[in-house]
Amino acid sequence: MAAKALIDLKNLHVSERNLDCKAGLTKPCVGKMNGKAEDRPPQQSVSLDHNHPNAVEIEKPEAERGVVIEIEYIESEDLNNITDVDAALKSLLTGLDSKDWVSVCGALNIVRRLSVYHKEDMLHMVEEVIPLVVKSLKNPRSAVSKTACMTSADIFSSYNDHIIDQLDPLLTQLLLKSSQDKRFVCEAAEKALVAMTTHVSPNLLLPKLQPCLKNRNPRIRAKASLCFSRSVSRLGIEGIREYGIEKLVQVAATQLSDQLPESREAARTVLLELQTVYKISHRVEPEEEEHSDVATWQIFCQSNLSPLSAQAVLRVTIVAGVAREALVTRS
Repeated sequence: MAAKALIDLKNLHVSERNLDCKAGLTKPCVGKMNGKAEDRPPQQSVSLDHNHPNAVEIEKPEAERGVVIEIEYIESEDLNNITDVDAALKSLLTGLDSKDWVSVCGALNIVRRLSVYHKEDMLHMVEEVIPLVVKSLKNPRSAVSKTACMTSADIFSSYNDHIIDQLDPLLTQLLLKSSQDKRFVCEAAEKALVAMTTHVSPNLLLPKLQPCLKNRNPRIRAKASLCFSRSVSRLGIEGIREYGIEKLVQVAATQLSDQLPESREAARTVLLELQTVYKISHRVEPEEEEHSDVATWQIFCQSNLSPLSAQAVLRVTIVAGVAREALVTRS
C-alpha cells in the first residue's frame, strides 16, 4: 500500500498559473496569472508548440517530482483589475526579484495589471520596476522572458515618455529578444517594440535608436531600423523639419548598404518619406516643377552626404519617383 501511494504521489501533476497560487501536493491549483485562480481537476501534461503565439508554457523544473507548471499568457485586454492595490505594490519588488520563476511571472503580471488599471499608483515605482523587468527579459527561461516582453508592452502603453530615462537597457533587451530564433518570444518582443514606437514620442525615441543601428548583430540592426522607420513616420512634416531632415537622411543612408534586406527596405521607406517632406518644404512654380524637384533634391543629397551615399540615396529615391509617376500616368 505504501509503495503504491508513493508511485501515485510521484505521478501527481500540479498546475500553476498564478503568483497567489503555489503548487501543492494535496490539490492542484490552476489560474490565469491575472489575479483570479480556481480549483480544477488535474490536467494531463501536453507538449507545447513554442511557435504558437497563444501557447501555454509547460515547464518541468522538478521532473523527478513529477511537477508540471503551466503558464498561460494573458492579453492586455483580458487582464483583471486588482482589488488590493496597496498590498500589490508592497510585495511587487520582492516578487519581481524572487528566485522562484513562477513568482516572477506572477509579479510581472501584477505589473501589467497595475499599468493598465492603476498606472498613477505605480508611477513612483517605475524607476525600480523597469530594471527588474530587464532582469526578467534576460532570464533564460522562455516563460519568464515572454511575460517580461508582454509587461514591457503594457508599460510603454501606459507610461509613454515617463520611462524615457530608463529606456536604454529595456530597448537593448527587446531588440535582442526580437532577433532570436524562438518565435513565440520573438513575436512578443516585436509587439513590445511596436508599442514603444506607438506610445513614446518619436523625437525622444530616435536618439535612443540611433546607436542600435550600429550594433554588430545584423538582426538587431534590422529590428532597430524598423523602429527607426516607424518613429520617423510618426514625426510628421513639422516634426521632421524640427528634428532636422539632414540628420535623418544621413542616418537612413547608412542603412542602405546593410547586410539584411529588412534594414535596407526600412531605410528606403524613410528616404522616400524624407524626399516627400523635402519637396513640400521647397515648392517651386508649377512650370518649373518637373526638373527643379529632382535638381534641388539632388543638390541637397550631394551637400549632406558622401558621394557614394548620395549616389545610393538618389538611385533609390529617383527610381522610386519615376515608378510612381508611371503608375499615375497609367491610371
